[in-house]
Amino acid sequence: MRIYISADMEGITGLVDADDVQPGGRDYERGRQMMAEDVNAAVRGAVAAGATDIVVNDAHGPMRNLVPEALHPQARLIRGRPKHMGMLEGLTPEHDAMICVGYHSRAGTLGVLSHSFMGHEIEDIWLDGRPVGEIGLAHATAATLGVPLVALTGDDSACAEATAWDDSVTTVAVKSAHDRFAAELRPAAEAHQAIEEAVIAGLSAHSRKAPTPTSNSSTLTVRWQSASVASTLLGIPGVTSVDSRTIETHGQLTSLYRLFGVWMRVAASLTNQPPYC
Repeated sequence: MRIYISADMEGITGLVDADDVQPGGRDYERGRQMMAEDVNAAVRGAVAAGATDIVVNDAHGPMRNLVPEALHPQARLIRGRPKHMGMLEGLTPEHDAMICVGYHSRAGTLGVLSHSFMGHEIEDIWLDGRPVGEIGLAHATAATLGVPLVALTGDDSACAEATAWDDSVTTVAVKSAHDRFAAELRPAAEAHQAIEEAVIAGLSAHSRKAPTPTSNSSTLTVRWQSASVASTLLGIPGVTSVDSRTIETHGQLTSLYRLFGVWMRVAASLTNQPPYC
């Protein structure tokens, strides 16, 4: 059984502020440790469920948050950037299941550190007309490859977003949002045990269920804060304008996910923001 883990940071146990998740922040080193502990709990659950191959993609910010020697020895790590598939780098149809650790809710929601990929630069994203954030886009892209999302961890807002996309996903709320930078925290030992148990349960529930790989065309629409970003991206073939700040394109979803990464790198160069928040 081959398992893929995408690890973000905003939804990690105990973290609530930019200083917890951004390099140079006063609590960033502690945040890295907490991230490793949540990921390792998921790895332990996967091993207990029978996984024979586990790869972890560091999917947050600089994508160098997980310290390799802190990772469970039965998992391999994809680290650094740029990555063609960003938060889903290394995911292939050969994987039997995907697990998302430390994820957060989309821009505009009242969740801990909520945003969609680029902090304040992306206002909204739609997939085939449906509002989407990092969770929904990861779920849909994995499904296109025939890989089910079986478990997700984050705050209660992220968990609600995941189950709205697919109520068969096993979720673990490691904190309950009080506001964008405040939460009631689940005790770390309890959260880690819950993550491990959820992964075991999720893999068992999905052992005979997998989406059918598809090459169907989808439409990806993004509204930027900056009309300049939208205007510049119109220079990419296949990108069309919806309004002065909104663009869209059509294609197979894995290709769209990779193209979206290019959009973010262009936007980063125009706005002096990192391509991933």
